[in-house]
Amino acid sequence: MGEMNKELSDWQQCFEERITYELEQQGHQDAAHDLSHVRRVWQHCQTINEQDNFQVEPLVLLAAAYFHDIVNVPKDSKDRAQASRLAAERAVEILRSLNFPAEHLNEIGGAIQSHSYSANLTPESDAAKIVQDADRLEALGALGIARLFYVAGQMNSQLFAAEDPWAKNRQLNDKQYALDHFYVKLFNIEKTMQTNTGRQRAEELSEQMQGFLNQFKKEIS
Repeated sequence: MGEMNKELSDWQQCFEERITYELEQQGHQDAAHDLSHVRRVWQHCQTINEQDNFQVEPLVLLAAAYFHDIVNVPKDSKDRAQASRLAAERAVEILRSLNFPAEHLNEIGGAIQSHSYSANLTPESDAAKIVQDADRLEALGALGIARLFYVAGQMNSQLFAAEDPWAKNRQLNDKQYALDHFYVKLFNIEKTMQTNTGRQRAEELSEQMQGFLNQFKKEIS
């Protein structure tokens, strides 16, 4: 166990250095998908793997968590649905260059490719289920709200439709109004969760978001 933990620690340090380099090369300015994000996804992966009694190799989860956003396509790009496929291809390429154990590459690539909400892919392995749930938990709760409004600012979206905030007489449009994103995506995430631990946590975090919206409604009424 000591050797495995040491190996994981060594790989994690290696991944952090490589991701930092990659983000610098990309001129990365997206704080919603930075190094702290992938660290939290890795923590979620470990929790789900343990609490749901999966037997997924931790090294697989570590690599998938750290490189799942290595190619970051803007939310409002027409190519957004291709982001996870591109990330999977780039992740495998990087891992090969790092002499990462080749027997894990297909599993890691599959987990990365199916993690994205935009891609709308069903995870086919336990690793893919864990990574998908771990990443989606980041979109919920107080942190999810913070990330939502941060990304909305990047997209120059309005906070809400002043004349019809709750879309009673219009179509939802989360590219134009940040508030709409709760109903276009965030409150649907709970139904997509693949693991028991992920589903339970998603329910809790969705309730917290509803509490925020209840207060929000009072303040803009």
